[in-house]
Amino acid sequence: MTFNRRQFIATTAGAALSAMIATTGFAADQTKYGLLDGKPFEGTKLNILSVVTPQFDGLMLRDQEFTDLTGIETEWTFIPFGSLQEKVAAEGIAANGTYDVVNYLDSWGPPNAHWLKRIDELMARDGISMDRYPSAFARSAQFEGETLGFPLRAHPQLMFYRKDLIPEAPTSWEEIIEVGKKLKETNPDIAPLALYYNNDGNRQNLFIWLNFLWAAGGDIFNDDWTAAWTSEEALKATEDYVALHTTHGVTNPNSVAFVEQDARQSFMQGKSAMIPVWWWAYSGFYNPDSSTLTKDQVAFTGMPTYGGNTKSYAISMPFSISNYSKNPDAAWEFLKWLSNPEMDKANAIEREVGGKKIVNNVVTHISSLQDPDVNAANDGIQAAAWESLKESDIMPQIPEWPEIGDILSAAIAKAAAGGDTRALMMEAADQSNRILKRAGRIQ
Repeated sequence: MTFNRRQFIATTAGAALSAMIATTGFAADQTKYGLLDGKPFEGTKLNILSVVTPQFDGLMLRDQEFTDLTGIETEWTFIPFGSLQEKVAAEGIAANGTYDVVNYLDSWGPPNAHWLKRIDELMARDGISMDRYPSAFARSAQFEGETLGFPLRAHPQLMFYRKDLIPEAPTSWEEIIEVGKKLKETNPDIAPLALYYNNDGNRQNLFIWLNFLWAAGGDIFNDDWTAAWTSEEALKATEDYVALHTTHGVTNPNSVAFVEQDARQSFMQGKSAMIPVWWWAYSGFYNPDSSTLTKDQVAFTGMPTYGGNTKSYAISMPFSISNYSKNPDAAWEFLKWLSNPEMDKANAIEREVGGKKIVNNVVTHISSLQDPDVNAANDGIQAAAWESLKESDIMPQIPEWPEIGDILSAAIAKAAAGGDTRALMMEAADQSNRILKRAGRIQ
């Protein structure tokens, strides 16, 4: 399903890099947000492909400022997340430049990197550094040492819990098991923990598994690209992740069938007392339109330790310029405006834009994560996220990862359904090694 969000909500008022610098001297003439002076691209119209989210509604509803500053008009097309990967892939295959700027999940970047514009030279020219983002967010928008775009929508993981049922924040997975078993006795109608082990095609059941793997000192690949999840510490961590469901029984009984959305619904409907999930879910957990919970019932904390260590998974959805765009220089101006720190902060504080209510707590700049005003407007969730992001990592940024990730996701789903975890993970390793040998990574 494709639709233009401007049809549904109120709007606000209406050449290569070297050649550009050599012939125009643009680098010396910049205005607000580092935009080029003199409106050199006035009259250009950019087409933007974006995922559906209130965060990006807030950005789109502010884009009249960009048009006023540059003379460049924008047209946004919003796609639900479930359809976005197919849409992005189709855009790359078509190679016709329908969209000047595209939004995608970070793990889709490597398979599409051949048609996404590198922006390192442009950033250097205009004084922009990826150091403004947490390391995990910055790396999620890069491929083979080059920057593909900006991580405009990015998420750390947090543990949300019912503070009316669990007065003290759980700090370790061992403690979650203990708390969960007590909850089963005192509140038998509420499952302690909502997890999502389903092999859904988006590799969601790897999201929490990575916390166990990395905290145990394990990894996904060895330096020679062979599977690293077959080490003793990695296999033990995987068994412990699966055992939350199969052995300890502290997960929702439906967790094998759950995808992330199902787990969130279970928490919002009061059927589960804890859920590890992305920070953006917070407002929905107490929104009366979607949840039976009140704000007083919902609390959050950092991701639990495993074996005394914490290392969580972070994810992003960068915006990049298409190499097929007929307006790459105007598109770069748009990315500068879209990604500026002032916008990042305002979009997490202001609750109404262009006459539309916007509730968004997602920021990506370190300055916003640490900003007292941003934290005051969002119950301090950015401060908790910043702590989580200090020890976060991302999935491998290689073109073969989606295929290998799908193999791992299938193995973990089968293990959660009662299969032999070790045998399944060893089989997945054999398949991964064959794929990467065929790709030339393993010699």
